[in-house]
Order: sequence, then structure tokens, then C-alpha cells
Amino acid sequence: MKISSYDQLNAIQLDALKEIGTIGSGNAATALSGVISKKVRISVPKVSILDFNTALNILGGPENIVAGIMVRMSGDLNGIMLYLQEMDFINVALDSVLHETINSYDQLNELSQSALVEIGNIMISTYMNALSSLAGLEVSLSVPAMCINMAGGILSVPMVEFGYETDKIMMLDGSFSCDGQEVSSKLLMMPDFKSLNYMLDRLGVGNID
Repeated sequence: MKISSYDQLNAIQLDALKEIGTIGSGNAATALSGVISKKVRISVPKVSILDFNTALNILGGPENIVAGIMVRMSGDLNGIMLYLQEMDFINVALDSVLHETINSYDQLNELSQSALVEIGNIMISTYMNALSSLAGLEVSLSVPAMCINMAGGILSVPMVEFGYETDKIMMLDGSFSCDGQEVSSKLLMMPDFKSLNYMLDRLGVGNID
């Protein structure tokens, strides 16, 4: 049975997505370690299928300001990936790369934003490369774009684009450990259902009742 709702994902399919999340996040941690020249470890990520209101609450509420790096997927997978960088992660990254930290998002200048976009792009690309390799997919990613906005405003982008199909979103939530400091990281992924079914088929867990 082809799925037409995230609620239809069964335990086997969710386990497959979690396994990809674990492998992809591990590769992303290795890539991040190379960028910031520090040893980085990541906890086993939690993969959740959330409605938009629950996702907003996890992000601190609709008015909480967050920074996101967004790319569009095309090819075997079509949809949106959004990598959310919270303040603790931003300061670890900026301190390592530019030797500076910030207290608020409005202190981000052109150079620091460029550095964060590049780090976000590396993290997303590394995760997607792991997924593409495991499932044998050909996926192209758009040029990344950074947005700093209220969480409600950022999540409205996938909501507007895919809200006619679903009110759910896939969130990979993990914690990085660097120099004894725990920093959070969240990756939101929303493929359209045709893409999601194709990915599950390629992983060998499609059409499972």
C-alpha cells in the first residue's frame, strides 16, 4: 500500500528512516568536525513525525526567532530540507571559524552569515549523500538560502508548499558534543508523497502493511 499520510508510516518504515538519520547525522558530525577543527560527537538522533503546531512548540513557539538554512530537493526526491541552527550551535561554529560569538541574531554580519550558510550546506549535503548512497537515489540540492525569522514564519514555507498534502513534517533532532558543550541541531525534511514512497521502495520497506 502506498502511503498518502505520514500517519501511515509503520514501525519498520520509521526504523528505516531512523537508521538513515543515524548514519547521516554521524557523517554530518564528521564533516562538522573537519570544518571547525574540533572533535564532534552526536547523540543518536530522534526521528519524529510532527504536526506543525507541535513542531513550533519544540522550536520555542511561533514567535521564537530562529535561523534556518533551506534547500530544495529535486530529482528522485522532491521537497524541502531545512537545517535549523540555534544560538548555542551558532556560537560554537562562529567561535571556531571566525573567533567571535553573538548574543542575538541581529549581530550576524555578512561574513558570519556566509560561514553559517556554508556549515549548514555541508551538514545538509552530507546527510543527503548518505541517504542517496543507502537508497541509490539521484538527488540535486538547490543553492542554500539563509532565513532568520520567527519559527512560525520559517515553517510557513513548507506549510504553504505542501499543506495541501499533509499537515505533518519530519524532524531529526540530535545533540552535538564539542569541547564538553552540548549544542542542539534540528533537521526538518519534507519530501512530497510520491518521493517518499519511492524512497521507501528503494530502501526495501515500501508497500508493507
